[in-house]
This record gives sequence, structure tokens and C-alpha cells, in this order.
Amino acid sequence: MINKLFRSLGLCVVALAAFSSFALALPADRAVHPEMIVSAKWLSEHLTDPKVIILHVDEKRAEYDKGHIPGARFLALEDFIVGEDAELPSTEKLKDTFEKLGVNDGSRVVIYTTAWYPMAGRAYYTLDYLGHGDHTALLDGGIDEWQKENLQLSQSAPKITRGDFTPHVHPEVRAMLEEVKNLSEQPTKTAVLVDSRPDKRYTDGHIAGAAHIYWQETLVDAKNNPVFLPPDKLKELFAARGITPGQKLVTYCEIGLQASHNYFIAKYLGYDAAMFDGSIHQWSHMNNLPVVAGTSLR
Repeated sequence: MINKLFRSLGLCVVALAAFSSFALALPADRAVHPEMIVSAKWLSEHLTDPKVIILHVDEKRAEYDKGHIPGARFLALEDFIVGEDAELPSTEKLKDTFEKLGVNDGSRVVIYTTAWYPMAGRAYYTLDYLGHGDHTALLDGGIDEWQKENLQLSQSAPKITRGDFTPHVHPEVRAMLEEVKNLSEQPTKTAVLVDSRPDKRYTDGHIAGAAHIYWQETLVDAKNNPVFLPPDKLKELFAARGITPGQKLVTYCEIGLQASHNYFIAKYLGYDAAMFDGSIHQWSHMNNLPVVAGTSLR
């Protein structure tokens, strides 16, 4: 299902993430959160830390079985999205999913994928929605960077003790259709829509008022070196697209996967952020709401 969409969009398969330590609160000055990204070196030094839970995200288990970071647990895409429009499942379903993977309230979760990079971002978004984002990070460069460092892979699945995870849902990070309609129709200086899709998808038709940052632009080289751009370069990218510090960013894409990546980047840079989970699928395909062709905002 998701593979067909990826192929139809002509999107690249990449992996993700890097780190330092885990955040406890959003600072008032909107500072960058380096703790949201961990390096391969950091992770290699914490493989035996019982508080660190590594999640390998993918649509199918085959890549995980071929070789994964030692101790990583397999998180199937279908276990944290629902249907072809990739909606969030119920809180009870998500609680069960992460508890089965051994996640506890005190766990530090590190996420990576060997497949399409935004899948890792979507897993981060889901945990942030559940109130665990301050204890979650992405692996910079994903498994590609891990292998560049000549670090070991494993084909053994770890023994998992069920966790005890308490969701603290943050509904404000999930933008709903009416909020997006209002933001599109009545733009403000304090909030902006961000389209996370490739150039052609944006120019074919985007929500009025939406700035455009293709998620791959946030990486050094999505194909050959999929590590995050330094914070100053990311800030320059945002500024070049008319996004200013202090604004709330509401990201969207086709069905809420690419948008999850840009949601992560926005949070990393200290922005208040939300994601329009329904994205263009709900906006255009389900509700037949108007879109703007070309590169102009309106």
C-alpha cells in the first residue's frame, strides 16, 4: 500500500537521524534541541543501556531480518498508522504497540529506518503526540551512517519484556481540517502552513498560503549522505522560504508521512509545530477543497 504511493511520487529511499542527551522542556528562546538527534557513535556506546530502546521502523520485516542495529526492536509501519490515508490509531492501540516493544515511561527511544526516511519521522511524531517526544531521538544518517562507521549489525531479535507506557496525549500537535482551512483562508503572522512534498507535487497544487520545503532539502544528500543539515543551514532554509522564528508551523504532505519529517525538523529547531494528519488526501481528494497551482502562495 505505502510502497505503491512511494513509487508513484518518485521518492527516494533514505534513512535518518543523530544525538547528545534528551530534552525535558521547550526553552523560551526557541533554542535548537541537539538532543533530538543522536550520532552512530553515541548509540554504539549506549547499546547496553537498559533505558535506551532502539526502534527499527519499516513497512516489512525483511530488511530488519537481514541485519539491524544490535538490540533494535522491529516496529511495523502498520502498527502506528491506520489505513491508506495513514491516520493515527487509537491511543489504546498505540499504547499496546509501544508496550509490546518494551517502551516504559522512563525509556529513551532512538528511531531509525533502512527504508523511506519519513517513516522514522512519523514514528517520532507518534511518540511526541503520546507525550514521549522529550525522550525520543532520531539516528543521524540512519543505518547508512552506522555502516559507514563499520559498526556491527545483528540478525538476532532481542528478548523483549513488555513495557509500562503511560500516554499523555497532546492533541494540539495534530492539526485538523478546520484549523488548516482557517489558516489558509485567514493567514496570520504567527502561523504558517508548510508543504513537505517534492517540487512537482507542490506546483501541481498546494493549499493556499503554504510555504514549500521538500523534506529531502533538510538532509546533506538524501541518496548518498542522508544526515541532517547543520542547524544554521536549516535556519537559512526556513528563512529563505519566508518562515520566521516564533511562528507555529503546520506541516502537511500527501498522507502525513513526509510532513512528519518536517514536523521533526521544526521541533528540532525550536518551533511550535503541528501536523495536518489528513494532508492533501483529506483536503483535496476527500473534500475537494481548492488548491493553488504553480509557485505562488495564493
